[in-house]
Amino acid sequence: MSRTVRETFIEQLRTLGMTSVFGNPGSTELPMFRDFPDDFRYVLGLQEAVVVGMADGYAQATHNAALVNLHSAAGVGHAMGNIFTAWKNRTPLVITAGQQARSMLVGEPFLFADQATELPKPYVKWSCEPARAQDVPAALARGYHLAMAPPRGPVFLSVPVDDWDQPTDPDQPLEPRTVSTAVRADPALLDEVASALARSRRPAFVVGAGVDVEGAFEDVVTLAERHRARVWVAPLSARCSFPESHPLFAGFLDAERDRIREQLAGHDVVVVIGAPVFSYHVEGTGPYVARGTALFQLVDDPATAAWTPTGTSVVTSIRLGLRDLLSGPEPAARTAPAPRVRPARVQPDGVISEAFLMQTIADLRPEASIVVEEAPSSRSTMHDHLPFDRSETFFTCASGGLGHGMPAAVGVALARPEQQVIALLGDGSSMYSVQALWSAAREELPIVFVVVNNSAYAALDRFAQHFGISKPVGTSLPGIDFAGLARDLGCSGVTVRRPDELAAALTAALAATTPSLVDVHVG
Repeated sequence: MSRTVRETFIEQLRTLGMTSVFGNPGSTELPMFRDFPDDFRYVLGLQEAVVVGMADGYAQATHNAALVNLHSAAGVGHAMGNIFTAWKNRTPLVITAGQQARSMLVGEPFLFADQATELPKPYVKWSCEPARAQDVPAALARGYHLAMAPPRGPVFLSVPVDDWDQPTDPDQPLEPRTVSTAVRADPALLDEVASALARSRRPAFVVGAGVDVEGAFEDVVTLAERHRARVWVAPLSARCSFPESHPLFAGFLDAERDRIREQLAGHDVVVVIGAPVFSYHVEGTGPYVARGTALFQLVDDPATAAWTPTGTSVVTSIRLGLRDLLSGPEPAARTAPAPRVRPARVQPDGVISEAFLMQTIADLRPEASIVVEEAPSSRSTMHDHLPFDRSETFFTCASGGLGHGMPAAVGVALARPEQQVIALLGDGSSMYSVQALWSAAREELPIVFVVVNNSAYAALDRFAQHFGISKPVGTSLPGIDFAGLARDLGCSGVTVRRPDELAAALTAALAATTPSLVDVHVG
């Protein structure tokens, strides 16, 4: 007898290494998991944004696409914020959503998706509702390879509920295939970049998330040391792409045109690697870099290269591009720039400052631990007092949307059980996907959730000053008991208000074998 679409689909997932399913099931998804296989794991999230956030963290940490299972139109709608974030994070996801039976789609049945493939656009690379049930396995194969191709990202499959029990088309080829995703740049363009670097008097690199995503962390270090070049982090970068304690580390570019021009002033050659030129948060005027500065970009996304406003863009796999630059001509003799002056250590003065919190986390966390951050108002303080020096030890949200960090930490912890995971969260952002605490408890993951509790959407309070607003509305968040919420959802929870309590609370949480939340009131 022919195998069913479901049986073939499951076997494909097994071959692709996608045996963890992140979902929140609904009626139209139930037949997909009839006779759920023993070698698969279903990771349940209590809300669809949590589901996508967990899958995002898991996919980034495993370097493979993750499977997401959502419920029809309503479930996809709930998940859209984190689908947008996965798109900006360049995270490979295969998102499936149920659809009502094909025989009912001529009308408007209950819990169906009208124009299902249009709903997640434009934040998926490809969206498909197969024309026949027999085409579902082929759609999975195509979707997986598209999700994994640079620039990586989510794809979407809408599958009618009655497709799963249909027989597979025996004539449709579904053998595992190897699809090359590496892109080598035009050699002449890379020679131009290498020659400019060799002649430069004062070069600089700007590194973005693409460096860490492609495993090119050490290549950037080698290239920077060879050229004695300062290394800046691109605005709003979502990964650690250069060791922040390195003498050549220059700091973090601000997300505004005028400040970036000031920060890069004096460099005659700037090479942006694995990042846009540039991501801005406020309006600016004038040139993008100082006049007389030659700007080059290495990026794996032709669309990003196309909208880059100035300089020379080279479309290439980051790792291959860097290795080609390393084989370029020897640089001119130049003196290494003076190292960045790091902020002095902070002393407590009766209340816990954000700086003291970040410093204490830096002192106590294991060297190889992973921090998943979503505390926007505290990020600049984190940059000053909580440095990251290893590849794949820092993850954050590239979109600016809230609700990703807490579930993403769960996904990272599932993928990296040998490493300590710390979720560093604002009090406002914690509430967007707080159901992730239940999933962490259910999976018995020893995550430490640190809530930076300032009882406000503090990032908005600060940004309001940009618009001359002295009293923004809707930014106060008093009275939320995060430790109590954690306990109610199956985690341990403790509230910390005094500096002398902080180290002991964090030490106990780091030593725990189950998830812990430390609600830190800062002032």
